[in-house]
Amino acid sequence: MAKKRKEKKDEEELDFKLPKFDEEKFLKKERRNIKTLFLSSLLGFVIALISLGFWTLLSESGLRWELVLLFGVFNASWVKYLFLRLNIDLTDFGKKGWFGSYAIYFFTWLIVLIILVNPPFYDDESPYVDVVVLPDVQELGGTVRIVAQIIDNVGVEKQGISFTLTDPDGSPISADFAFDNNIFSYTHENPDNLTGNNTYTFKLTVKDVNGRTTEKEGSFRYSNDAIKLAEPLGTTTEPGPAVTYSTDIKFDVGSDVSRFYYTVDDGDEINVTKGDDFYETAPKYEGWVKNKNVTVKAYAEVIYYFENYPTQFNNTIVDYDTYYFTVSDAIEIGGEKPPEITLPGPRYVGATPGFEVAIFLISLVVVALLFKYRKKDKKK
Repeated sequence: MAKKRKEKKDEEELDFKLPKFDEEKFLKKERRNIKTLFLSSLLGFVIALISLGFWTLLSESGLRWELVLLFGVFNASWVKYLFLRLNIDLTDFGKKGWFGSYAIYFFTWLIVLIILVNPPFYDDESPYVDVVVLPDVQELGGTVRIVAQIIDNVGVEKQGISFTLTDPDGSPISADFAFDNNIFSYTHENPDNLTGNNTYTFKLTVKDVNGRTTEKEGSFRYSNDAIKLAEPLGTTTEPGPAVTYSTDIKFDVGSDVSRFYYTVDDGDEINVTKGDDFYETAPKYEGWVKNKNVTVKAYAEVIYYFENYPTQFNNTIVDYDTYYFTVSDAIEIGGEKPPEITLPGPRYVGATPGFEVAIFLISLVVVALLFKYRKKDKKK
């Protein structure tokens, strides 16, 4: 019985035949797939060229990238029309075939458009210019630094930068500036004959290689009151008023500064913290000497960092006046440590998502859906 079962099983196995390979049908299907691939890519390329026109027309719109994206997505409907118009056999095309064609169209449109809306093919971005004046109010005899970070997607040469400076009388001043590693820098020396309050104005014009321009205007001022002693009064002549360890000494600073400090008899620097209106200190801090006539010299430091640029730019305001005080013999004089000041540091800021990032995220969704459909087809 076992032998008969084995012979019967062998006969059944010999009856199985491999299906005949239809070479003509296979070639026809492959030609169809190549044709649909080419047409989907060609349509994506054409729509990307048209989208560039819309991108240019919508340069002032806040919904620019959203509208261009919708335009690209809605025009995907031409894929099916194109296939039918050219009489392509879609009998066994299936969901997988349609999804693949739409994906090819979308990615072709995406890649071509991103290339077209960026240099060297297209540039609609004016140079980015961040300019700062260090300080905007300076004491007589001091210098003023004007620095700017200039960034452009195409590039800016020194020849494309124009800097005009105007003195308090309205006359232009020859200004020799430096430009290196995207940083513009100019230092203004205080004229010897300058007295009182004097305001200078300037204009910085930056043009990239494609002619797109950005202009920045500003001003700075020289004044005897950039730093002044608010309390106690009448201390610019010797011997000066008497002060004890708890006497409030207040300074008024006419500019935003990063650090204010002073020295007593040219000794160590003593930091000062700012109150509601003034920078306030007292002879209780180390550096003051009891039972002595002393001189005080005040300073202010301005510090600035451009975003994502680690180099520090700074300048110092040196008070034009020297102040005199008669210090009491109180035991508390010079007994406390001066306050510590936290200075500004480099600023690092992430880039703001734009058109390319939004499109990239949508592309990831399309890819995920494409793989999802492929998995379903494999299971079937």
